[in-house]
Amino acid sequence: MTAQEAQWLNQIIATEELHVLFQPIVDANQQAIYGYEALIRGPKTSPLHSPLRLFEVATQAGLLVDLDLLCRRLAIQRFAELELPGLLFLNVMPLTIVERDFREGLTLSFIQESGLPAERVVIELTEHVPIHDYDLMRQAVAHYRDMGFQVALDDLGAGHSSLRHWSELRPDFVKLDRHFISGIDQEPAKREFLRSILDVARSLDCQLIAEGVETAAEHLCLWELDRGLALLQGFYFARPSPHPPLQLHMLLPATTQLKSPAGRTAHSILRSISTVTPACSVPELAERFRDMTSLRCVAVVDEGVPIAVVRRNAFLTLFTNPYSHALYAKRRVLEIADPKMLVAEADLSLEALSQQLTDSRDIEQEDFVIVDSHGRYLGMGNIVDLLREITAIQVRQARHANPLTGLPGNILINETLVTYLDQSEGFAAAYVDLDNFKAFNDAYGYARGDHVIISLSRLLQAQVESAGGFIGHIGGDDFMMLLPLEQWEGVCQQILHSFEVMAPGFYEDADRQQGGIHIENRQGAVAFIPFVSVSIAVKPVTDTARCKALDIAAQLSELKHQAKKIAGNSLFVERRGCCVVPAGNRQR
Repeated sequence: MTAQEAQWLNQIIATEELHVLFQPIVDANQQAIYGYEALIRGPKTSPLHSPLRLFEVATQAGLLVDLDLLCRRLAIQRFAELELPGLLFLNVMPLTIVERDFREGLTLSFIQESGLPAERVVIELTEHVPIHDYDLMRQAVAHYRDMGFQVALDDLGAGHSSLRHWSELRPDFVKLDRHFISGIDQEPAKREFLRSILDVARSLDCQLIAEGVETAAEHLCLWELDRGLALLQGFYFARPSPHPPLQLHMLLPATTQLKSPAGRTAHSILRSISTVTPACSVPELAERFRDMTSLRCVAVVDEGVPIAVVRRNAFLTLFTNPYSHALYAKRRVLEIADPKMLVAEADLSLEALSQQLTDSRDIEQEDFVIVDSHGRYLGMGNIVDLLREITAIQVRQARHANPLTGLPGNILINETLVTYLDQSEGFAAAYVDLDNFKAFNDAYGYARGDHVIISLSRLLQAQVESAGGFIGHIGGDDFMMLLPLEQWEGVCQQILHSFEVMAPGFYEDADRQQGGIHIENRQGAVAFIPFVSVSIAVKPVTDTARCKALDIAAQLSELKHQAKKIAGNSLFVERRGCCVVPAGNRQR
């Protein structure tokens, strides 16, 4: 520490001359900002602008606690002033907690002054010195939790005994050090490490946050590694800023749910099982269970509407002592039936039914009631049948999926197109193709080319699924989208805009600066090829009765050639037999 640095430190603390920046933490599953980490910078003109040097000098000067409390107060004030959404992740030195804040309740007073609820603040424990007294630290963490705060552990895998911190303090969040994220797409060992950490986090009911996501390749690798890793932070999404974004301005790959083929709804696993009335006697039902050993669950139905269920195992436990028969001889079924039951409409898709079962934690899930659209009883469903159907769908989809992107291939595309036509509802069919891709592939190699295709597929997937449409991979760099009529144009324009932003990132710096690559063509001449771009050809289908799947595919192929004649990212649309280029098409 120099005399100049000591002077600057005293001045900074006295005048509160610190700058607060915020970096978003995104939730990839929700496609939204989850919260913000508050970051501190010293004055730009000072030797203490860097936070590392700032806190090093404060530690040497014995002013670490004073600086930490000042940073905390300014961060809370600024977060409240900007009215930022989500959670505030507040860096806190463990030393400060046990020395002053634990005793004086300073953080609580800071948030009370700002009007910020404690439930929106996460105390992020940052290591600059080791923790010596774990008993005191556990007391402090429990004290924060009692006040409503959540707790996060920063930089897992770096610094002092962070694994012991995790074990001793049981935080709500753990932030994985950026070292394990940097280049994870190129290093299998890092992927294996992250899988292990995710298993530990799940077993401890702790959310993992991946820090330091800086490239599209790293983000894509994390998404493909484990869809449960939803919380991400890094320059790829946004840099620290005094005025951070309030919304996520980029598309993230969606968490893909299994899409069942046509007709695969709850009705497909329905079993016709006779019901009982509320007035049915218990002995009468007991005889039925005794005669039908395969009967697992019976619905109690009143005027066609299910009002409760009787499950075999629970029912039989009523007759475990010698007095049971006398006790229940004159009682009615409704008196011992369970009104808590899962009810699913027959036209509910299997994937939606599976999600409904997952969400209903307080209800016995093995058997469920299936009703029509008016809530009238149709039959019973069983979770074993549901799992069997879903497994069959997964196996079939895996067999016919594109091996590079995992998206449905040509067989599933054709089947889905036929299904859309059979539903008699209008839709838009769109063909998506890359321009200048062969030159890119030749210049950079197939591995980099595959990365471009995968990145495009994730962009298409995020946009199409948000609109409730379908996306399939025809092969190579060709894709098919089926979109609602009222949303197709907005989806296509967003894809064009997003890919135009993404494309330069696929190139090396020198090529990025010149806007493309120089490459030798088949005639031996060197040609300049601009950035890879996207062409989209769209055919709105309003009269499904007059269209055939093969005809639509053929027409889209012709439209694609028209779209590729337009330089840059372009959209070409057939409107009532006449092909036009909308004014919103994007060209470089």
